[in-house]
Amino acid sequence: MTAASLPGILAAAERGRPPAPDGGLTVVPQSSPRDLGVIAFTAHSVVFADLPAAWVRDRLSPGDLSAPLGPPFLLDLARRTGRRAGTLDLLALAAPLPGPAPLALERSAGLEHARAARAWRYRDEVRVWVCEGGLLCVGRGVGGRWEVAVEVEPAHRGRGLGRLLATAARHLAPRPLWAQIAPGNAASVRAFLAAGYVPLGAEVLLTPP
Repeated sequence: MTAASLPGILAAAERGRPPAPDGGLTVVPQSSPRDLGVIAFTAHSVVFADLPAAWVRDRLSPGDLSAPLGPPFLLDLARRTGRRAGTLDLLALAAPLPGPAPLALERSAGLEHARAARAWRYRDEVRVWVCEGGLLCVGRGVGGRWEVAVEVEPAHRGRGLGRLLATAARHLAPRPLWAQIAPGNAASVRAFLAAGYVPLGAEVLLTPP
């Protein structure tokens, strides 16, 4: 695993060494046929796609830090790859924590939960836990990184359960844990920040139609 690969870039970020904020652009191959997209770290973007680097660079103005996540480039990327651009997500990272989780959780197959079904679509080695009013999924996603997703039932919202689930994930994951959070979901953003997740950038994934 080298720094010239997506897993290498993510592993370095987990160790506190994200790409240098030099206004640059890194183009790397996809680490799996499933995962294609763009990550914008501070003043440095990473495009992971099985495309010539020259094709990518020809469509991005040097020094335009917003261009890799801008609609014109994402539309070009979608047309070239036959995919469609997903939502823009805040990308946050947290280290694992020792000891037991801060709430009682039960392992579940998760077959009856839409959130778990979505996790299996985008991740490998998915593990699901449930509690009264909430669900927690952990699995290996983009570049093999460990990712977390939580869901709180409407009747249980506003009581801090989202924060507890996000914290619990840090006790259950074997490695640093990444969260993809819709910026417009302010409650979810607050929950993950309160649980100790640190924003590292933004991400858009492109999926087959």
